[in-house]
Amino acid sequence: MTEFETKTKKWGSSIGVVLPKKVVDEVGIKPNETIVIDVKKVVKVKDVFGMFPRLSKKTAQQIKDDMRAGW
Repeated sequence: MTEFETKTKKWGSSIGVVLPKKVVDEVGIKPNETIVIDVKKVVKVKDVFGMFPRLSKKTAQQIKDDMRAGW
C-alpha cells in the first residue's frame, strides 16, 4: 500500500482529491480503473485541546495527593 498526503478540493457540490503522478506511476493506476482509498483525517494538536469536558473538578495536585494517600 502506498501512503501519501494531499489536500481536498471543491469540485461542484463534491470534494475531490488529486493523486500525485508519482503514486499513479508507482501503483500503476490507469484511467477508468476502480481503486480503494482508505480515508483518514489529519487532526492537528491545537484542535484536540478543549475537546473533552473536564472529567474531574480536582486539580492535578489533588489527584496526585489522592493517589499517594492510597499507598
